[in-house]
Amino acid sequence: MPRKPFIILSIFLLSWLVTAQSCMKMRISDTKAVQEFREAGVVLHIEDFDVDGFNLHAVHTGDDTLPTLFFIHGSPGSWYAFEVYLKDKDLLKKYRMYSIDRPGFGYSQFGNDMNMEDQAKIIYPFINSIKNGKPLYIIGHSLGGPILVKLAADHPDDFKGMVILAGSIDADEEPKELWRGLLYYTPLQYFMPGAFRPSSNEIWAFKKELKDLDDEIRNISCDVYVVHGDKDAFVPVGNAYYAQKAMINARSFHLKILKGAPHFIPWEPWYGEVKEVLMNMN
Repeated sequence: MPRKPFIILSIFLLSWLVTAQSCMKMRISDTKAVQEFREAGVVLHIEDFDVDGFNLHAVHTGDDTLPTLFFIHGSPGSWYAFEVYLKDKDLLKKYRMYSIDRPGFGYSQFGNDMNMEDQAKIIYPFINSIKNGKPLYIIGHSLGGPILVKLAADHPDDFKGMVILAGSIDADEEPKELWRGLLYYTPLQYFMPGAFRPSSNEIWAFKKELKDLDDEIRNISCDVYVVHGDKDAFVPVGNAYYAQKAMINARSFHLKILKGAPHFIPWEPWYGEVKEVLMNMN
Protein backbone atom coordinates (compact mmCIF):
# COMPACT_ATOMS: atom_id res chain seq x y z
CA MET A 1 0.00 0.00 0.00
CA PRO A 2 1.34 3.47 -0.87
CA ARG A 3 2.59 5.41 2.14
CA LYS A 4 -0.04 8.20 2.15
CA PRO A 5 -3.17 5.98 1.99
CA PHE A 6 -1.60 3.75 4.64
CA ILE A 7 -1.09 6.72 6.96
CA ILE A 8 -4.66 7.92 6.36
CA LEU A 9 -6.06 4.44 7.03
CA SER A 10 -3.95 4.09 10.18
CA ILE A 11 -5.15 7.46 11.50
CA PHE A 12 -8.75 6.52 10.76
CA LEU A 13 -8.46 3.14 12.52
CA LEU A 14 -6.71 4.67 15.52
CA SER A 15 -9.33 7.44 15.75
CA TRP A 16 -12.16 4.91 15.55
CA LEU A 17 -10.50 2.71 18.17
CA VAL A 18 -10.38 5.64 20.60
CA THR A 19 -13.89 6.85 19.73
CA ALA A 20 -15.43 3.38 19.91
CA GLN A 21 -14.43 3.00 23.55
CA SER A 22 -15.99 6.30 24.60
CA CYS A 23 -19.33 6.37 22.77
CA MET A 24 -22.61 4.47 23.01
CA LYS A 25 -22.20 3.42 26.64
CA MET A 26 -25.98 3.40 27.11
CA ARG A 27 -25.95 4.95 30.57
CA ILE A 28 -27.15 8.12 32.27
CA SER A 29 -25.22 10.12 34.85
CA ASP A 30 -26.41 9.91 38.45
CA THR A 31 -26.91 13.67 38.59
CA LYS A 32 -29.09 13.72 35.50
CA ALA A 33 -31.07 10.67 36.63
CA VAL A 34 -31.80 12.12 40.08
CA GLN A 35 -33.01 15.35 38.48
CA GLU A 36 -35.18 13.52 35.97
CA PHE A 37 -36.85 11.46 38.70
CA ARG A 38 -37.30 14.55 40.89
CA GLU A 39 -39.17 16.23 38.05
CA ALA A 40 -41.42 13.16 37.90
CA GLY A 41 -42.10 13.47 41.64
CA VAL A 42 -40.08 10.38 42.60
CA VAL A 43 -37.03 10.19 44.86
CA LEU A 44 -34.23 8.16 43.28
CA HIS A 45 -31.65 6.62 45.60
CA ILE A 46 -28.19 5.83 44.18
CA GLU A 47 -25.84 3.33 45.74
CA ASP A 48 -22.62 1.48 45.01
CA PHE A 49 -21.99 -1.92 46.55
CA ASP A 50 -18.56 -3.47 46.90
CA VAL A 51 -18.23 -7.22 46.26
CA ASP A 52 -14.62 -8.29 46.81
CA GLY A 53 -13.36 -5.13 45.14
CA PHE A 54 -15.95 -5.07 42.37
CA ASN A 55 -18.22 -2.02 42.33
CA LEU A 56 -21.87 -2.81 41.58
CA HIS A 57 -23.92 0.29 40.75
CA ALA A 58 -27.62 0.33 41.65
CA VAL A 59 -30.62 2.59 42.14
CA HIS A 60 -33.91 2.20 43.93
CA THR A 61 -37.22 3.93 44.51
CA GLY A 62 -40.12 3.38 46.86
CA ASP A 63 -40.89 2.60 50.49
CA ASP A 64 -38.35 0.29 52.15
CA THR A 65 -41.11 -1.49 54.07
CA LEU A 66 -42.74 -2.87 50.90
CA PRO A 67 -42.05 -6.05 48.90
CA THR A 68 -39.22 -5.70 46.38
CA LEU A 69 -39.03 -5.81 42.60
CA PHE A 70 -35.42 -6.31 41.48
CA PHE A 71 -34.81 -5.57 37.78
CA ILE A 72 -31.94 -6.98 35.70
CA HIS A 73 -31.40 -5.53 32.22
CA GLY A 74 -30.50 -7.26 28.97
CA SER A 75 -27.48 -6.87 26.72
CA PRO A 76 -26.35 -4.19 26.18
CA GLY A 77 -28.06 -1.86 28.66
CA SER A 78 -28.03 -0.36 32.14
CA TRP A 79 -30.38 0.11 35.10
CA TYR A 80 -32.05 2.90 33.14
CA ALA A 81 -33.75 0.33 30.91
CA PHE A 82 -36.41 0.08 33.65
CA GLU A 83 -36.72 3.78 34.53
CA VAL A 84 -40.41 3.88 33.54
CA TYR A 85 -41.17 1.12 36.06
CA LEU A 86 -39.24 2.83 38.84
CA LYS A 87 -41.36 5.96 38.30
CA ASP A 88 -44.72 4.22 38.00
CA LYS A 89 -47.03 5.52 40.75
CA ASP A 90 -49.15 2.33 40.83
CA LEU A 91 -46.13 0.09 41.23
CA LEU A 92 -44.70 2.43 43.88
CA LYS A 93 -47.80 1.92 46.01
CA LYS A 94 -47.12 -1.80 46.08
CA TYR A 95 -43.36 -2.23 45.77
CA ARG A 96 -39.91 -0.97 46.54
CA MET A 97 -38.00 -1.22 43.25
CA TYR A 98 -34.32 -1.79 42.53
CA SER A 99 -32.48 -1.76 39.21
CA ILE A 100 -28.79 -2.45 38.70
CA ASP A 101 -26.07 -1.96 36.15
CA ARG A 102 -24.97 -5.52 35.48
CA PRO A 103 -21.21 -6.18 35.73
CA GLY A 104 -19.49 -4.64 32.72
CA PHE A 105 -22.27 -2.15 31.97
CA GLY A 106 -23.39 1.30 33.07
CA TYR A 107 -21.28 2.27 36.07
CA SER A 108 -20.57 -1.28 37.24
CA GLN A 109 -16.96 -1.27 36.01
CA PHE A 110 -17.96 -0.61 32.42
CA GLY A 111 -16.29 -2.87 29.87
CA ASN A 112 -15.30 -5.51 32.43
CA ASP A 113 -17.54 -8.21 30.96
CA MET A 114 -17.80 -11.58 32.67
CA ASN A 115 -19.65 -14.86 32.36
CA MET A 116 -23.04 -15.67 33.83
CA GLU A 117 -21.82 -17.51 36.91
CA ASP A 118 -19.46 -14.70 37.92
CA GLN A 119 -22.16 -12.08 37.38
CA ALA A 120 -24.55 -14.02 39.61
CA LYS A 121 -21.86 -14.26 42.30
CA ILE A 122 -21.54 -10.48 42.31
CA ILE A 123 -25.26 -9.68 42.11
CA TYR A 124 -26.44 -12.08 44.82
CA PRO A 125 -24.54 -10.52 47.77
CA PHE A 126 -26.19 -7.21 46.93
CA ILE A 127 -29.63 -8.83 46.78
CA ASN A 128 -28.91 -10.48 50.12
CA SER A 129 -27.96 -7.11 51.62
CA ILE A 130 -31.27 -5.42 50.74
CA LYS A 131 -33.65 -8.05 52.13
CA ASN A 132 -36.30 -6.50 54.35
CA GLY A 133 -38.32 -9.53 55.40
CA LYS A 134 -40.90 -8.95 52.65
CA PRO A 135 -41.41 -10.90 49.39
CA LEU A 136 -38.66 -10.42 46.83
CA TYR A 137 -39.26 -10.74 43.08
CA ILE A 138 -36.58 -10.68 40.38
CA ILE A 139 -37.36 -9.50 36.87
CA GLY A 140 -35.09 -9.79 33.86
CA HIS A 141 -35.27 -8.98 30.17
CA SER A 142 -33.48 -10.87 27.39
CA LEU A 143 -30.00 -11.84 28.64
CA GLY A 144 -31.15 -10.82 32.10
CA GLY A 145 -33.31 -13.97 31.91
CA PRO A 146 -30.55 -16.56 32.37
CA ILE A 147 -29.14 -14.46 35.23
CA LEU A 148 -32.52 -14.80 36.96
CA VAL A 149 -32.52 -18.54 36.38
CA LYS A 150 -29.01 -18.86 37.81
CA LEU A 151 -29.88 -16.79 40.89
CA ALA A 152 -33.16 -18.58 41.56
CA ALA A 153 -31.59 -22.00 41.01
CA ASP A 154 -28.64 -21.31 43.31
CA HIS A 155 -30.78 -19.66 46.02
CA PRO A 156 -34.22 -21.29 45.78
CA ASP A 157 -35.40 -20.03 49.18
CA ASP A 158 -34.65 -16.36 48.58
CA PHE A 159 -37.25 -15.37 46.01
CA LYS A 160 -41.03 -15.30 46.09
CA GLY A 161 -41.13 -15.10 42.31
CA MET A 162 -39.29 -14.43 39.09
CA VAL A 163 -40.48 -12.71 35.91
CA ILE A 164 -38.71 -13.60 32.67
CA LEU A 165 -39.32 -11.08 29.90
CA ALA A 166 -38.28 -12.45 26.50
CA GLY A 167 -35.55 -14.37 28.28
CA SER A 168 -32.82 -16.30 26.48
CA ILE A 169 -32.64 -19.51 28.51
CA ASP A 170 -32.72 -22.41 26.03
CA ALA A 171 -29.35 -23.33 24.50
CA ASP A 172 -31.05 -25.16 21.64
CA GLU A 173 -32.87 -21.97 20.59
CA GLU A 174 -29.67 -19.92 20.39
CA PRO A 175 -28.43 -18.91 16.91
CA LYS A 176 -24.84 -20.02 16.25
CA GLU A 177 -23.45 -16.52 15.53
CA LEU A 178 -19.92 -17.80 14.96
CA TRP A 179 -18.80 -14.26 14.15
CA ARG A 180 -19.01 -13.46 17.86
CA GLY A 181 -16.30 -16.04 18.47
CA LEU A 182 -14.04 -14.29 15.98
CA LEU A 183 -14.51 -11.05 17.91
CA TYR A 184 -14.21 -12.69 21.32
CA TYR A 185 -10.83 -14.26 20.66
CA THR A 186 -9.22 -11.41 18.70
CA PRO A 187 -8.46 -7.68 19.17
CA LEU A 188 -11.22 -6.96 16.64
CA GLN A 189 -13.60 -6.69 19.62
CA TYR A 190 -12.06 -3.32 20.50
CA PHE A 191 -13.40 -1.79 17.31
CA MET A 192 -16.97 -2.36 18.50
CA PRO A 193 -18.52 0.84 19.92
CA GLY A 194 -19.20 1.34 23.61
CA ALA A 195 -21.42 -1.21 25.30
CA PHE A 196 -21.53 -3.45 22.24
CA ARG A 197 -18.09 -4.88 23.03
CA PRO A 198 -18.89 -6.27 26.50
CA SER A 199 -22.31 -7.24 25.16
CA SER A 200 -20.91 -9.36 22.34
CA ASN A 201 -18.34 -10.93 24.65
CA GLU A 202 -20.87 -11.95 27.29
CA ILE A 203 -23.33 -13.28 24.72
CA TRP A 204 -20.62 -15.55 23.35
CA ALA A 205 -19.80 -16.77 26.85
CA PHE A 206 -23.46 -17.19 27.79
CA LYS A 207 -24.15 -19.41 24.78
CA LYS A 208 -21.78 -21.98 26.21
CA GLU A 209 -23.15 -21.64 29.76
CA LEU A 210 -26.81 -22.11 28.90
CA LYS A 211 -26.28 -25.86 28.56
CA ASP A 212 -25.21 -25.94 32.21
CA LEU A 213 -28.60 -24.51 33.21
CA ASP A 214 -30.47 -27.56 31.91
CA ASP A 215 -30.02 -29.40 35.21
CA GLU A 216 -29.99 -26.37 37.52
CA ILE A 217 -33.29 -25.02 36.23
CA ARG A 218 -35.09 -27.84 38.04
CA ASN A 219 -34.01 -26.33 41.37
CA ILE A 220 -36.29 -23.35 40.84
CA SER A 221 -39.13 -23.54 43.35
CA CYS A 222 -40.56 -20.01 43.37
CA ASP A 223 -43.51 -18.66 41.39
CA VAL A 224 -42.52 -18.15 37.75
CA TYR A 225 -44.00 -15.66 35.31
CA VAL A 226 -42.88 -15.76 31.68
CA VAL A 227 -43.86 -13.08 29.16
CA HIS A 228 -42.74 -13.41 25.55
CA GLY A 229 -43.67 -12.02 22.16
CA ASP A 230 -44.55 -14.52 19.45
CA LYS A 231 -42.74 -12.37 16.86
CA ASP A 232 -39.47 -12.11 18.76
CA ALA A 233 -36.68 -12.19 16.16
CA PHE A 234 -33.82 -12.06 18.70
CA VAL A 235 -34.93 -14.59 21.31
CA PRO A 236 -37.38 -17.09 19.78
CA VAL A 237 -40.63 -17.76 21.62
CA GLY A 238 -39.51 -21.36 21.99
CA ASN A 239 -37.56 -20.16 25.04
CA ALA A 240 -40.87 -19.53 26.81
CA TYR A 241 -42.17 -23.02 26.08
CA TYR A 242 -38.84 -24.48 27.19
CA ALA A 243 -39.26 -22.73 30.56
CA GLN A 244 -42.77 -24.15 30.88
CA LYS A 245 -41.47 -27.66 30.26
CA ALA A 246 -38.27 -27.44 32.29
CA MET A 247 -39.35 -25.62 35.47
CA ILE A 248 -41.13 -28.66 36.83
CA ASN A 249 -40.60 -27.75 40.50
CA ALA A 250 -41.82 -24.16 40.34
CA ARG A 251 -44.47 -23.38 42.94
CA SER A 252 -46.60 -22.00 40.11
CA PHE A 253 -46.00 -21.22 36.44
CA HIS A 254 -47.70 -18.46 34.47
CA LEU A 255 -47.15 -18.04 30.73
CA LYS A 256 -48.22 -14.97 28.77
CA ILE A 257 -47.59 -14.91 25.02
CA LEU A 258 -48.04 -11.49 23.47
CA LYS A 259 -49.49 -11.76 19.98
CA GLY A 260 -47.54 -9.80 17.38
CA ALA A 261 -44.98 -8.55 19.92
CA PRO A 262 -41.24 -8.45 19.12
CA HIS A 263 -38.31 -8.64 21.53
CA PHE A 264 -38.65 -5.27 23.25
CA ILE A 265 -41.72 -6.01 25.37
CA PRO A 266 -40.75 -4.12 28.56
CA TRP A 267 -41.57 -0.84 26.82
CA GLU A 268 -44.46 0.74 24.96
CA PRO A 269 -46.76 -0.40 23.50
CA TRP A 270 -46.39 -3.58 25.61
CA TYR A 271 -45.51 -1.89 28.90
CA GLY A 272 -49.08 -2.23 30.14
CA GLU A 273 -49.02 -5.99 29.60
CA VAL A 274 -45.87 -6.37 31.69
CA LYS A 275 -47.12 -3.98 34.36
CA GLU A 276 -50.30 -6.03 34.70
CA VAL A 277 -48.24 -9.10 35.50
CA LEU A 278 -46.25 -7.22 38.15
CA MET A 279 -49.35 -5.73 39.74
CA ASN A 280 -51.12 -9.06 39.99
CA MET A 281 -48.34 -11.13 41.57
CA ASN A 282 -49.32 -12.45 44.97
